[in-house]
Amino acid sequence: MRTLTLIDAIKEAYQEELRRDDDVFMVGQDIRGGIFPHTKGLVEEFGSDRILDTPIAESGMYGVALGAAQEGMRPIVDFMFGGFSYVTFSECSVTTGQYHFLHGSQRALPITMTAGVGTGQRLANDHAMSIHGTFAHHPGIKVAMPSTPYDAKGMFKAAIRDNNPVMIPWHMGIMMLKGEVPEEDYVVPLGVADIKREGTDVTVLANSLQLQNALKVADKLHGEGISCEVIDPRSFVPFDLETVLRSLEKTNRLVVVDEDWESGSFANTVSAKVMEQGFDLLDAPVTRVTLPDMPVPGGYMEDYIAPNVNKIEAAIRSVLARIAA
Repeated sequence: MRTLTLIDAIKEAYQEELRRDDDVFMVGQDIRGGIFPHTKGLVEEFGSDRILDTPIAESGMYGVALGAAQEGMRPIVDFMFGGFSYVTFSECSVTTGQYHFLHGSQRALPITMTAGVGTGQRLANDHAMSIHGTFAHHPGIKVAMPSTPYDAKGMFKAAIRDNNPVMIPWHMGIMMLKGEVPEEDYVVPLGVADIKREGTDVTVLANSLQLQNALKVADKLHGEGISCEVIDPRSFVPFDLETVLRSLEKTNRLVVVDEDWESGSFANTVSAKVMEQGFDLLDAPVTRVTLPDMPVPGGYMEDYIAPNVNKIEAAIRSVLARIAA
């Protein structure tokens, strides 16, 4: 099977959905120029009426998409960087999330929102902050993030076809990650976690760049006889708790790696759900690896606060040490 980078897998999803459905269009800042490779060249194939560049005015940009979705079209809104979505947060989170409920579940709102997020590029807070936890806090919006090129193509296609608003950021730290991607049409359903590596001693729940870090740690610890089960949630809303609980029936220990701030993070939500519905499965407290509650600094200082292989390994060893004690 051929291989693609994650960013090219996203582009292929865009191309296939734009060809498949004339109601799909894109709106964003500098998406014609191709700041990131996943939009480069799209305007040449699909024209300027479907690949719409906007001024630096996020509220106006999102307003175009919101109105179009209300009329039955399927816009893809590219915020470029995740932090830029906060400029229009009232519209793209509160108004969008409440729309289906306020209309008595009678009106669809098929909007796909996306942006580059995450640490690893040393771009500082406005360009590096993760947004999945914040959007997951607002009912009515599905939230997902791919960790592999295969998942990227399938999840973006699923998001574009969904009749609900979907926030599906992608992590800049793995944009050039390569993996096998089928040429044929397929979707990866939102709300279904994936066990990327099976194990018996500890469950590690991690996503995107941090999933890749967790897999590296699992490889290292395997040489010491420590068996890590690594799960990619893929979707934060809806969240596949059942897969995690089934894993804990084997391992009885959970480490959640979440590239979000500690307070109010997705890791906190997972920890609470597991404590409520799987407390008897735990032989040790749930351990979290997150960003500290501070803005992401630029340059090399980012390395001191971001989750990484060393912090993940330390968390796993800490959980196992609690058991041994």
